[in-house]
Amino acid sequence: MSERLSVRKTYKLYIGGAFPRSESGRSYVVTGAKGEFLANASKASRKDVRDAVSAARKAFPGWSSATAYNRGQILYRIAEMLEGRRAQFVSEVAEADGVSGKKAGELVDAAVDRLVWYAGWSDKISSLRGSANPVAGPYFNLSTPEPTGVVGIVAPPMGPLFGLVSVIAPVIVTGNTCVVIASERAPLPSITLAEVLATSDLPGGVVNILTGSSAEMAPWLAGHMDVNGLDLTGADAELAQKCEELAAENLKRVLRPNGKTDWAADPGTGRMTAFLETKTVWHPIGI
Repeated sequence: MSERLSVRKTYKLYIGGAFPRSESGRSYVVTGAKGEFLANASKASRKDVRDAVSAARKAFPGWSSATAYNRGQILYRIAEMLEGRRAQFVSEVAEADGVSGKKAGELVDAAVDRLVWYAGWSDKISSLRGSANPVAGPYFNLSTPEPTGVVGIVAPPMGPLFGLVSVIAPVIVTGNTCVVIASERAPLPSITLAEVLATSDLPGGVVNILTGSSAEMAPWLAGHMDVNGLDLTGADAELAQKCEELAAENLKRVLRPNGKTDWAADPGTGRMTAFLETKTVWHPIGI
């Protein structure tokens, strides 16, 4: 029997719950840690960024108005499905990072656990950040957090699955929607994650994943006037500064990169609260 030729896959983008090719028709070669060919990935364009932002904005009203319990259940479902495809993720992480199968398995398990952890916070973060404020006068004064809106995320170049999950989960569990620029170096786990998202209960458009050049796409995302927040975790210092300047045009909330992040450390609540806005209401007592 002659040796068969492998089917070389071209990974597509994930926008609005669908998997389109880049409108530019561009793609690039993805290689493993040892330089071997892995696949082709779509190289997103400026129009793809605009389409992704439109999809995220369209999904925001429904997702932000869903109950916290429902959002938590959906994140838990994503964790279940990710674990169901564990073998594929282990293979992709091992090839991308050049680590052993055992280490890759630990990273995949950590990503699953991180999703479950954030799912548990869905109906608790409001109690933590909200308050009943003591004021002088016959009034109730209550503060409660609300989602910011559409958040652009530059995913970390390292940790193509664990790091990716660690930046997406805190944004969406609090009711925001997002457009993610995946690791340019290792985009395959991000699109496989998109396949998990597409077949989970997550509404289309809540998470949109673009592959390609972060240096090319991030400024377009930062300057987009319908983006409300920006997570620059995966941007280098030069790119982060450029994006911060563009983000100032419409006063986006910006989470700045802080050097090398230890994804294995306790994440705390900082990434959730970074994209929450506090709304305070007054109500007369006795009426």
